[in-house]
Amino acid sequence: MATIQRTTARVFYYARNVARDIAPQALFRRRLAGRLEKSLLADGSVRQRLNYYNKLQDAFSPSPAAVRIDNLPFVPSMYYYDLKEIARYFDPKLLIDLQFGDVVDVPEVPSLVKNRPIHADNSNAIILKFNKFRHFHMPADATAFADKLPAVVWRGDLNNPIRTRFLDAVRDLPFCDAGSHKSYAPAEYSKPFLSISQQQRYRYIVSLEGNDVATNLKWIMNSNSLCLMLPPTYETWFGEKQLEANVHYVPLDPDFADLAEKVRYFEQHPAAAERIIAAANAYCRTFANEKAEQAISLLVLYKYFVLSGQIEPDPEVWGYITG
Repeated sequence: MATIQRTTARVFYYARNVARDIAPQALFRRRLAGRLEKSLLADGSVRQRLNYYNKLQDAFSPSPAAVRIDNLPFVPSMYYYDLKEIARYFDPKLLIDLQFGDVVDVPEVPSLVKNRPIHADNSNAIILKFNKFRHFHMPADATAFADKLPAVVWRGDLNNPIRTRFLDAVRDLPFCDAGSHKSYAPAEYSKPFLSISQQQRYRYIVSLEGNDVATNLKWIMNSNSLCLMLPPTYETWFGEKQLEANVHYVPLDPDFADLAEKVRYFEQHPAAAERIIAAANAYCRTFANEKAEQAISLLVLYKYFVLSGQIEPDPEVWGYITG
């Protein structure tokens, strides 16, 4: 259920991106060198992040299914606009392999994706900040941890067996308000819709992966509530693999039998909860610098085009990327 502010932001998102598409694209391509030059002035975290999102080290060739920048698929539209925001700075004839939507397997060829499985051999999955309007919506939270309800909350779609297992495990816990707000949810799992601001009233918010990553993870970690979750198995631009248990979030056992114990502990040790919340908030601030976010995105694509043999690397830029 969208708020007026959220609806206004969505309209602005589309209006801005449509205007960019209408504008002469050559204007953006002329700015590429300057944008890249500014990127080189960034600190080491930019290099570390771009090489984390794009782990490729060896040359490769685009597949026969690769698409030109000037012929990117428009559906889903937010993926299109998020990619075009960065890709428009490059030659429109350059080819890209990509997979829009939820990606559960590593692509067979190097491809741009929103998310990838967390395991050692995932370098073919090159992460870009796709669907950011939804996944990087991290509203402020003005309520202190101590002033929140001493209870646990979760809402979501039952699109993963883990979520159903969680609801079965916590159904008899009086301090746990968990369920699905979807109209098609079975009656025993059904709960009324709660907005983000309503969920932020609770001290403890559970994050559970769905089709891939948990959409609510980012706004939970940006709140003054404590995030409880299983260790992640997928990651996005948010770098979920880099989150540390008991540093950025509270880990739960696979059967969720420890939920009551964890809540009891943090109710008795609120300072420990607030330390984790502070670390989570600091992690979220990593993504608040829009100029840095764009610089990293440009360098991720630049590296892709160089290794795919489609552009000759500038020695200074390539030296920065490779360290």
